[in-house]
Parts: sequence; C-alpha cells; structure tokens
Amino acid sequence: MADPARAARLAQRIKVVVAQALGKTVKDPRVEAITVTDARVTNDLQHATVYYTVFGDEEAKAGARAALEKSKGVLRKEVGRNITVRLTPTLEFVPDEIPVNASHLEEVLRKAKAKDAEVAALAAGKEYAGEADPYKKDEADEDFGGDDLRA
Repeated sequence: MADPARAARLAQRIKVVVAQALGKTVKDPRVEAITVTDARVTNDLQHATVYYTVFGDEEAKAGARAALEKSKGVLRKEVGRNITVRLTPTLEFVPDEIPVNASHLEEVLRKAKAKDAEVAALAAGKEYAGEADPYKKDEADEDFGGDDLRA
C-alpha cells in the first residue's frame, strides 16, 4: 500500500500524461474535443480512473467514448513510459458530470433570481396592512426589568 499523498501525485502525473498523449500520440480525430479533468488512483497504485469531458453533442460524446476505449492500450503504454512505478496501472475512462451539474445549478439560480426580482417588483411601493411591527410590546418588557421572579 502506498500512502495517499503518493497516489495523489501519481494521479496528477497520469492526468498530464494522458492529456498530452491524447494530443500527440493518439491519431483519432474523435479525441480532439476531449478534455481530461481529473484522475484518481487507488492506494495500491494498480488502477487509475481518468475523468474527461467532451465538447459537443451526444454523437461527439459517444465517439469520444469509443475512441478512448480503442486507444486505452496506447494510453496505458504512454503512462507506463512516463511514470516511475513498478506496475503500470490499468486505466478506466469515466465521463465527468460536474460541468453538466454546474450548468443545471446555474439555471436554477438564474430562475430563483428572476423570481426574487418579481417579488421585489411587487413589493415596491406597497404598505403594510397594519403596523410595520405587528407585535405588542409592554414598556416593562422593553427594559427587561418589569417582572422580577426571584424569590
């Protein structure tokens, strides 16, 4: 078992090597729109998960997934050449869903901001139905000394 810090350093190195290999070594045009976003390595350094995003529609995403599966051996060979571990980890490619989730969250926040603006526009120039502060206050309660309950 390697320590987690070494696994994290190895994951960052694998991320860089895979990104460079996609640009230089892999000659498939379907990988041009791929961006490697993250990599994670198990603590025993035997398995690496590489997260990626694809710029384009669903057809481009499916093509990129197929191209990555096809070039997995070439990418693993490049990783083995560029890292200093006894055994080259296996590679697994997983589409990164963070950009999709972030865009959905931005859309929800945009809608909430629009609703807040509508409520603020409706409230502008309006008056309270009663008094501004509807709670009754006794003069004794205001100075907190009116009722002394000590025996």
